[in-house]
Amino acid sequence: MSAGVSNLTVRFGDTIALDDVTVDVPPGRISAVVGGDGAGKTTLMRALVGRVAPSHGHISSPPEQEIGYQPATSGTWPDLTVDENLAFVGGMYGLSTAALHRRRDELLDRSGLTAARDRLASRLSGGMRTKLGFCMALMHNPSLLVLDEPSTGVDPVSRVELWRLLAESAASGTAVVLATTYMDEGERAAYVTVLDRGRALLAGPPAQVVASFPGTVVTTPRPVRQEMSWRHADGYREWWPDGTAPGGRTVDLDLEDVAIVAALQTENGANA
Repeated sequence: MSAGVSNLTVRFGDTIALDDVTVDVPPGRISAVVGGDGAGKTTLMRALVGRVAPSHGHISSPPEQEIGYQPATSGTWPDLTVDENLAFVGGMYGLSTAALHRRRDELLDRSGLTAARDRLASRLSGGMRTKLGFCMALMHNPSLLVLDEPSTGVDPVSRVELWRLLAESAASGTAVVLATTYMDEGERAAYVTVLDRGRALLAGPPAQVVASFPGTVVTTPRPVRQEMSWRHADGYREWWPDGTAPGGRTVDLDLEDVAIVAALQTENGANA
């Protein structure tokens, strides 16, 4: 059964954190929720694990004991060793001693943390601490894995290793959803939802989202349509909805381009 949210709205007082958002998280797939600070990503992740109540809409999630959750803080206990962190989580979920040892050794090997098993979590690098938090979320073989910006601040090598672990988890049938600020991670996922100020601007398989986006983007030193242009490298990129641009060099669209255009459309009107 798929997890996810349907027409979800979450309010905190007068602030609307999520506005009529729908995200499906089926088994065996990596779903990414992409957006900047304040987009509503953390609220959505917390809603999926039952830590935020909906103001409107519906949340579908398995029982709590079948969910693995890694918060943006990595979720590790700094005064415990790597081994102790994993043992504590395994004990929380009722793993037998034999099952705990077997699962812990497996995850340490898969994540490359075996040599650091006796090190305090507070003494780990940022990438190693993130991988430990990921292993803790996986310790009990959850059917739903929810990760809140697991790769933020992580070095490139550790990001590659993290995505290998994500792919392995999805291949085993786990439903994986992660929040990220990185567009390239959205492109790696099987399905992406782009959030902006609590609203879903785009959703679908990344290649399909890009291919179906209308208009043309050009690179130019001096944009004509200021309201639909943005800085890029040492010049600007500019969107023309009818595909006709009076100058500039047409560029191949990527997810970042279409996300920016979708946000600018929202700010300036759908037909800007």
